[in-house]
Amino acid sequence: MAKTVLCVDDSASMRQMIRLTLAGGGYEVIEASDGNDGLKKVGGQPVNMVITDLNMPGMDGLTFIKELRKLAAFKGIPILFLTTESDEGKRSEAKAAGATAWITKPFQAERLLEITRRVIG
Repeated sequence: MAKTVLCVDDSASMRQMIRLTLAGGGYEVIEASDGNDGLKKVGGQPVNMVITDLNMPGMDGLTFIKELRKLAAFKGIPILFLTTESDEGKRSEAKAAGATAWITKPFQAERLLEITRRVIG
């Protein structure tokens, strides 16, 4: 059975690039347009990893991670920040909120697949 990744990003084109990259590696991808949508999409579905943007309308990535980590099923799930931000302060905030790793956009497809394979197999 394929492992599932939740992709949360307000950019439809970015979600599509992530989905195509991960699907090419054999992963299932659930897409969400912001943190609120992401929280709705995880109800009842097993997710092996989460990829989220930082800057989104509605609910940003930091708030999303904090809310996700409150759910028992997501206490140990890897969360990857994929964002244009490179500020060290934001990285520290993300780590404190529960982010596992950080990749700066634009991303290289092979690098995203490499990290995904390393984190969830």
